[in-house]
Amino acid sequence: MFVPSVESMLAFAAPQIGGSQALTSLALGLANEPAGLLPAREQMALSLGWHIVLACFGVAFPTMILVMHWRGVRRQDRVALVLARRWAKVSAVLFAIGAVSGTVLSFEMGLLWPGLMGTFGDVLGLPFAFEGLSFFVEAIFLGIYLYGWDRMPPRLHMLMLIPMAVAGVVGTFCVLAVNAWMNAPTGFDIVDGEVVNVQPWVAFLNDQVWLQFAHMWVAAFMVAGFAIASVYAVGILRGRNDRHHRLGFTVPFAFASVGAVAQPFIGHFLGLRVAATQPAKLAAFELALETESPSPLRLGGILIDGKVRFNIDIPGLGSLIARNSLTAPVQGLDTIPADQRPPVNITHIAFQSMVAIGTILMLAVLIYWIARWRGHDLLEPQTRFHRWFLRGAVLAAPLAIAALELGWIATEVGRQPWIVYGIMRTTEAAGENSGLWWLYGTTVVVYTALSWGAISILRSMARRWRAGEEDLPSPYGPEPVEHAPELARDEC
Repeated sequence: MFVPSVESMLAFAAPQIGGSQALTSLALGLANEPAGLLPAREQMALSLGWHIVLACFGVAFPTMILVMHWRGVRRQDRVALVLARRWAKVSAVLFAIGAVSGTVLSFEMGLLWPGLMGTFGDVLGLPFAFEGLSFFVEAIFLGIYLYGWDRMPPRLHMLMLIPMAVAGVVGTFCVLAVNAWMNAPTGFDIVDGEVVNVQPWVAFLNDQVWLQFAHMWVAAFMVAGFAIASVYAVGILRGRNDRHHRLGFTVPFAFASVGAVAQPFIGHFLGLRVAATQPAKLAAFELALETESPSPLRLGGILIDGKVRFNIDIPGLGSLIARNSLTAPVQGLDTIPADQRPPVNITHIAFQSMVAIGTILMLAVLIYWIARWRGHDLLEPQTRFHRWFLRGAVLAAPLAIAALELGWIATEVGRQPWIVYGIMRTTEAAGENSGLWWLYGTTVVVYTALSWGAISILRSMARRWRAGEEDLPSPYGPEPVEHAPELARDEC
């Protein structure tokens, strides 16, 4: 799935094997791989890496809009209603772009990985069907919500956000169910090389999905929350420290803060399962070359010529974190056959970078809320470190996105060489169509155009809002209603 190409691993893999022999072995391996493997990996890396960020907004944004809209209706807060209305329009833009990338992904699974879908299509059909249904439900209620401004009773209009939010969560659960199944396949038997006795619900609701979904669900609120808050942090830094910007910052930042504090605990419990289900991945995470009891926590480090270099070891802490024990060992890579080990350096660096970023974000939000609880609101201009905090809030957005991408790299590269763990290798899932490079090139052009278009549209919307325009009418459709029962003109 989300796997960097073999060439991109060369600088990391070669020193582990040893000198020129590594280059020869790798060249032979590339020669024996299906022609469609490398472009399939590049294509999925691009598509999933791009789409997953938009998916975060599809999961988290409706809930944030619901909270803001509820505040506006409950307290007759005009600023909150203005924010809810604007956020809904931003959500529509992101949803439209996400629909394009999501549609591309639905075709790519069968096109890029014919061995996987041809063999296990009956097993994976149910979650994909539910995901498509969830997409349509979210689109329908998003349309109703956008059209319903000034046309529906306020409370009924607000309730349209609930199925929209639920559909986004369900759709994400379905996608995570497929990925969790690939990490811990179940719900079928293999008899004489054929997949039989398929149990779609068992595969769909596999044991791995619940924690993996929770991990991704919280990550979505972190990405969306920090990204939205960063926009208002930039506005405050530029002198627009009014209630509109403060409320626009505080609500998404609160969601992101809860996620940042909860995420390390969810990640810890998810990591405990890796020791039992994928020991090779855990060994790569921890850079454990040999089985040690107790195992150290290895900070940093890189594997060069079979030795770990540039690392700091904390004795015993590895067993506590990875195994929830003072003495339980982390199984070493030396116990795992060489052809079943993942690319160690990429997996280790991605995992530890994700953890480092997550730790920084957790500490940052704790400092903010503790300071606020003690009467030092860092949003106030007269507060010490006011501008430094806002700069940090702006930086939190790309950091959260980086942590999300790094987490998926660690998860997917760490599962290699398997696409279905222990059953089907990634090389067996790929096809022989070398023409996939044309698809990859086309996708690069399309995604570049979509990114440019999204940025241009959102910047244009922001400029018009600052100029006092609220309706942003389309060239067609009904005229704005004169007496809006739900939203007064923003005077802030």
